[in-house]
Amino acid sequence: MRILIAALLGALFVAGAAAQGGFPSRPITMVVGFAPGGGTDTAARIIAKAASEALGQPVVVDNRAGAGGNIACELVAKAAPDGHTILLGSVGPLTVAPHMIKNLPYDPLKDLAPVTMAVTFANVLVVHDEVPVRTLAEYVKLANEKGGTLTYGSSGIGGAGHLSGELFRMMSGVNIVHVPYKGGGPAMQDLLGKQIASIFATPISAGPHIKSGRIRAIAVTSLQRTGFMPDVPTIAESGYAGFEATNWYAYVLPAKTSNEIVERWNRELVKILNDPAVRAALLAQGMEPSPSSREALAATIKREYDTWARVVKAANITAN
Repeated sequence: MRILIAALLGALFVAGAAAQGGFPSRPITMVVGFAPGGGTDTAARIIAKAASEALGQPVVVDNRAGAGGNIACELVAKAAPDGHTILLGSVGPLTVAPHMIKNLPYDPLKDLAPVTMAVTFANVLVVHDEVPVRTLAEYVKLANEKGGTLTYGSSGIGGAGHLSGELFRMMSGVNIVHVPYKGGGPAMQDLLGKQIASIFATPISAGPHIKSGRIRAIAVTSLQRTGFMPDVPTIAESGYAGFEATNWYAYVLPAKTSNEIVERWNRELVKILNDPAVRAALLAQGMEPSPSSREALAATIKREYDTWARVVKAANITAN
């Protein structure tokens, strides 16, 4: 009997220890690489609320702004691979930075485990209300007349807004000057303050100010017009056929995270992104919920990695 009791107590101890070391066993950190108020931050906060309920633990959004999102990406790549630190990453740090920065302290293809695509959307070229243009042709004409003094802001070097601007500059020959920020929120504040003339902005940061009339939408970066701004033409239809620079945010974990935890995150996030309330909240911000398999996201990251390598080289984009 004593032996049986000891065996039962031992089994209970092992089960308790396993439960304590399981996932999730404590609050979760959802890292974003930009300041509050931009697209990544807004999407993360919508999804984090639902994730807290699904996982039974608080999910805290941690803004680690700087270096176009690379600081946040490095933080998560080097985090403990226990599922409690996850990154909502973007085009720049996941597919562009390795082609711009020598000795980047992480390799997005080796140091991070794809979980699921989160959202996709087009950026929109906007100008403040005192810039005297209403069409893309007028924007190009004004920029070239100003001889390289017309500015466009972005959330950071190598980010989707910057890439949209550089791709447009390559295709059009327009004479515009890039001004990088630590996120879409700060960039938008300077546009509203008329410190810069334009931004390739996310719908989230631009939408309310377009409605108020403080800024003006000129063109979107997708091949097709968006449901969020159906009256705004695409760059492609405005004289630059084939132009496309779609933005996206995706979830990744540290590469050594166990398969079981990555699968758990994938299941929970796919459910969340398919939830009608979450979908409605994201769509209201101009973002299309786009849950995917782990394998599909890995293929997307590799394809974008190769595509932007060619653009970075052709445009001679550097981190300086």
